[in-house]
Amino acid sequence: MSEENQYDLVVVGGGPAGSSAAWAAAKNGIKVALIEKEGSIAETVRTSGVTWIQSIKEFGIPENCYNPIKNFTFCSPNNEITIKDSVPRAAVLDVRKTYRWLAREAENAGVDIFIKTSINGVIKNDNGDIIGVSGVGPKGEITFHSKIIIDASGFSSTICKTMGFVTQWERFGAGAEWEVKVENVDSETWWLMVGKQYSPAGYAWIFPLGNNMVRIGVGVGKPESDVDPTQRLKEIMDAKLGPIKKLGRITPIEFHYGLIPNDGLSRKTVFNNLILVGDSAGQANPLVLEGIRYAIKYGRVAGKVSADAIKSGNTNRDALLPYENNWKKDIESKIKSAGKVQDRWIGLSDEDWDKELDIISELKSEEFIDFIKAEFGLSNMIKLATHHPKLAVRQLFNLVKGKN
Repeated sequence: MSEENQYDLVVVGGGPAGSSAAWAAAKNGIKVALIEKEGSIAETVRTSGVTWIQSIKEFGIPENCYNPIKNFTFCSPNNEITIKDSVPRAAVLDVRKTYRWLAREAENAGVDIFIKTSINGVIKNDNGDIIGVSGVGPKGEITFHSKIIIDASGFSSTICKTMGFVTQWERFGAGAEWEVKVENVDSETWWLMVGKQYSPAGYAWIFPLGNNMVRIGVGVGKPESDVDPTQRLKEIMDAKLGPIKKLGRITPIEFHYGLIPNDGLSRKTVFNNLILVGDSAGQANPLVLEGIRYAIKYGRVAGKVSADAIKSGNTNRDALLPYENNWKKDIESKIKSAGKVQDRWIGLSDEDWDKELDIISELKSEEFIDFIKAEFGLSNMIKLATHHPKLAVRQLFNLVKGKN
């Protein structure tokens, strides 16, 4: 027997984008279903959880959901620099706790959450537009009819792929990490490790969570490298390479593995009755491949735009375009610039990285954070950085400050 459900809005994916979209839509007075395929929200962790204090405050994330970071240490094979600050500007999230808080906020706003529900089909009208989804729930076949669907299914892009609107991401990051207990760690300092010994097309990291817990991970760009991040992580942990040796005894707690798109903002994100948000939309910062803040921010925009469209009685692409216009105006040029910086970084040799760290060391903490967050949109920055990197960095941030 098939279970039938009728909603104004169906959100597929219970990550930060999905929960945020569902919350915003329900707050605006429509009937919302949030669908998650796993047995609980954030049952599996697929991200290292790096984000920024400014975003945390904007979203109202509780203090017990993150560890604040004041200092940023980079190391290459023959160089090491630290940028210190008196106040925290970055954070490492307790991912599971944060995602569950977002889902509870949605539930408190009136969202119906369906777990253990795997969506594998779409329902279309005579014009070929999506008007629902189908799949398998705890009791068997299940169907959801709705006026709008939000695809927040992450890297897999389940809904828009099933509709035939997109194919698999061609360029992406693959990350493997261990959450571990260690003997020695500065809980206010994160480490980024660059150079071929760590990752031939990416970087490694040590992100502290507090209470002597850290995440040690490796990210590898695909298809630029065929290195398996899981194997490389094992190698650098077994060898206690670089700063890992400073951690002392390491006790593994939980393994994480995830994929994040790195194709830039190459997809359309609105169709008739359908919105893409978060990793489904490719909304990720190429410099460190983080996107949680985008997922929450634009998830909320997607939810609000959906609610407005549903209440107006018009849910076609034109009615949903304000969502796409919002995020494009906000981050499109920044992501494009960041992608060019990333392309340059991928081509650096170990010796080049040693020199690059000297350039990075000149930055003040707030300048470094602006840079690593891709908070710039100046088209000439890349040209300057290529030929006069030190001059470019200084001019860039003077211009950004002046602009703001």
